[in-house]
Amino acid sequence: MRECDSLTFMTIQVPSPGGGEFSAYMALPRKGKGPGVVVVQEIFGVTESLRKVCDWLASRQFTAIVPDLYWRTDPGIKLSESEGEKARAIRAKTDDLLASDDAAAALDFLRKHEACTGKVAVVGYCWGGMIAYLTAARHNPDAAVGYYGVGIDKRLDLAKNLSCPLMLHFAEKDQFAPPAVVAQVRDELKSDSRAVIWEYPGVGHAFARPGGAHFDARAADLADMRTLSFLVEKLFGNRQFASPTY
Repeated sequence: MRECDSLTFMTIQVPSPGGGEFSAYMALPRKGKGPGVVVVQEIFGVTESLRKVCDWLASRQFTAIVPDLYWRTDPGIKLSESEGEKARAIRAKTDDLLASDDAAAALDFLRKHEACTGKVAVVGYCWGGMIAYLTAARHNPDAAVGYYGVGIDKRLDLAKNLSCPLMLHFAEKDQFAPPAVVAQVRDELKSDSRAVIWEYPGVGHAFARPGGAHFDARAADLADMRTLSFLVEKLFGNRQFASPTY
């Protein structure tokens, strides 16, 4: 465990519903406790950029963790953007429903943690964006957010089971979730007032990953502010608000 910039960081172990346990990076706000957020990885594992997402959330008074969803086959692996082929091969070995179950286990872990208020959300990126959607449809988070989720259109049969407010961010030039896919997702969710879909013109897949080939600071900031506002509304309620911790 270490402390830096008023935040506390650690690696913890989360029990798996099917037996065993998996590791997760955890960032805690310094003052008191806050709602929980499970950050779901891209195909590259629990990378530094995902850890920084947890740190950013903790600085806004959330208790955040990012679990290792590759723990069954490639525990602890962290790949770079240039290792996309290897990342896709590892992702192909990971069952989406089991990954969603692991995300739900992380949610349950947070709900019971002394640094959590009991309210929990899931926020995922790329593959994790789809896992966040699956978790919202198969389990019971208090809110869910997906950034450029890949494969949601293949799981729209589960949309009727959506259990919580859902926010999805999509990129206009995303080759993995192109406009036709976004239109399909939007059409399926249009009757559910809890679902909000944002599209970002002129940007590509993974536009919110700092240092990535398609990173766009303006679109990333806008998506992050929308996500933060959404999480504050759904997890803090009307009586509290999130602000940086100094």
